[in-house]
Amino acid sequence: MRLAVRVIGIGPGDPRQITLQAIEAMADVDVFVALEKGSAKTGLLDARKEILARHASSSHRLVEIVDPPRDRTPADYDAEVRRWHAARSDLIATTLRDELPDGGVAAFLVWGDPALYDSTLRIVDDLSARPDITVDVEVIPGVTSASALTAAHRVVANRIGEPIHITTGRRLADTPSGADANQMVMLDADLAFRNTADPDDHIWWGAYLGTPDEMLISGRVGDVGEQIAEQRAAARERIGWIMDIYLLRKNR
Repeated sequence: MRLAVRVIGIGPGDPRQITLQAIEAMADVDVFVALEKGSAKTGLLDARKEILARHASSSHRLVEIVDPPRDRTPADYDAEVRRWHAARSDLIATTLRDELPDGGVAAFLVWGDPALYDSTLRIVDDLSARPDITVDVEVIPGVTSASALTAAHRVVANRIGEPIHITTGRRLADTPSGADANQMVMLDADLAFRNTADPDDHIWWGAYLGTPDEMLISGRVGDVGEQIAEQRAAARERIGWIMDIYLLRKNR
């Protein structure tokens, strides 16, 4: 079986940040594949449906796949993520065989950019390695949550000549000295900066960027850290899910 797969970045939430290239890539897709993450995240699926209603062909189909379960606190994090990705790949391969004719076009709509802390390209690589499927892959970049964050706060991500370190909350404490001047931190459910940052460091935090629920807080860690934690917890309870990111800058 031969098919085309498009991995399309759609930005962090504002439909106006979808690029012309992404819109063109949606136009002739036969099947869009979405991993359904449970009732708490139906808002994410609804947003995808709105995007498709605007930009996809009238004949497109959206196929929802129930996301396989994942251990959120595994003893071996890397091994658990690899197992989870393999389970996703198996489900997607079965779906594509069932839903697409030979030579058909499938697509994934990826929040932000497909190359920044997203697993879709790894899953597509696994599909490409299967002997019974030949996959022609096209990747469409998207506006990242990092660029949406700095734009919303009207701030440059680094001071003159300084590096920018992109990491996760899980790895924040592992940032080597010299790389921690400006850190863009994603996937931080525990707000690790409260245990690693100096109270005089500066933070720019944002959640639900580009959506009607957008939240922005900035200031000294010592002044706004608990405010971020409280508002984040309240928003997650109210909405049922949260996507957030922050820029952490070392005081000097």
